[in-house]
Amino acid sequence: MADDEKTTEETTGAESAADSAGAATESTGDAARSSEPEAAAADEATRAASAEDSVRSATGTDASGDEERASEDAADAPAPSEPEAPVAAPVEPQEQLAPKERRARARAAKAAKRPETGPRTLEQRLADRASKRAASARERRARRAKETAKHKAEAHSRTATPPREHVAGQQKVRQGVVVSDKADKTITVRIDVARRHRRYEKIVRTSQTLHAHDERNDAHVGDTVIVRECRPLSRSKRWRLVDVVERAR
Repeated sequence: MADDEKTTEETTGAESAADSAGAATESTGDAARSSEPEAAAADEATRAASAEDSVRSATGTDASGDEERASEDAADAPAPSEPEAPVAAPVEPQEQLAPKERRARARAAKAAKRPETGPRTLEQRLADRASKRAASARERRARRAKETAKHKAEAHSRTATPPREHVAGQQKVRQGVVVSDKADKTITVRIDVARRHRRYEKIVRTSQTLHAHDERNDAHVGDTVIVRECRPLSRSKRWRLVDVVERAR
């Protein structure tokens, strides 16, 4: 029995060894089959590299060497420096001159530009100045006279109430409002005047009062009356009542 058991164990061990050997052979075959494409690719890369080496040797150039040398030259080249800013020249202190000396130098420079006449004397400069002032004064007077004549010509058209011209032998006539009738046979009349200012073109309203003789005490406060100039009737009366235009309400 013991011999049979030993024989059985040996047979079982041999079979297991054969199975393991077969499995190892199969795995080796699979690995060989999987490595075949990789080996073919490696062979192609090797052939391409050898072809490139042959081309470089035939042309006598080496692209990688050129690139390496270009990179080394670029690294060794000095970096471009920024342009230096221009240095400002030192400002010289200006000479301080008196006004009289400055004017004298200006006159000398002006005289140097016209050497045919030469520098002028003080009398010549004063004469030129006086002539220029006289010419300016003449122009100014002519301009002002022209402006005054223009304003006078347009004065009558601009005034709201045209002035009444007085002719010798003709008495003046005015219209106003009675402001007082307290005195006997005398009334105080206010004359309102509206005119346009000559320069500012604005309506200016003024008024004046005068005393007029009322023989019948016909006018009262608030009435609009017409008075006429006459001979002196008293210390303050130079006017006489002509008519009552409108009665006060």
